[in-house]
Amino acid sequence: MLNDVETVSYASLLLQIATGVGLAAVTGLRAFLPAFVVGVLGRLDWIPLRGGFEWLESIPALVIFGTAFILEILADKIPGVDHFLDVTGTVVKPAVGALVMVASLTDLPPLYAAVIGLLLGGSVSGSVHFAKAGLRAISTGATGGTANPIVSAAEDGLSLSGSLLAVFFPVLFFLILIATALLLFYFLQRRKPRLRPES
Repeated sequence: MLNDVETVSYASLLLQIATGVGLAAVTGLRAFLPAFVVGVLGRLDWIPLRGGFEWLESIPALVIFGTAFILEILADKIPGVDHFLDVTGTVVKPAVGALVMVASLTDLPPLYAAVIGLLLGGSVSGSVHFAKAGLRAISTGATGGTANPIVSAAEDGLSLSGSLLAVFFPVLFFLILIATALLLFYFLQRRKPRLRPES
């Protein structure tokens, strides 16, 4: 198995990791849209699906993921239901993020792909989900939830464009993700209350 890893092209592997990280990050916004996009593109032979993940491009899988992401998009526009989705997404999104990450690592043996997918894909998806839930809480507190459907629609657009960028321009999207994470970290640091010296 180690010999199989040594024969992998590092450039190809880095692109696959960038693709997987990008798809996992988008899963943190919409749980099922990236898996649906991967399945559609695989069925069109635009991306390779190997290592037991050919089922993603099957008609039953496309129907299930397509229906699931449409229901998710619609439900996320309903106040209260969007909060329920955020709670369930704590478990669902890291799982699907790991799935799309593993499916992207076509040059690695299944065991290595599974370990990287679970550790990296799941954690990236979970981190984006928690950041998204935090920003949604800020929106709810500031507007009483009235702006949440608008925020949700923006997330829909980011999910679709992000899924396509992750597949076709993985390095660019990876750099965008890093820049976004740094800006968000800077923003959160600026919002922290500064300690006042005791008089």
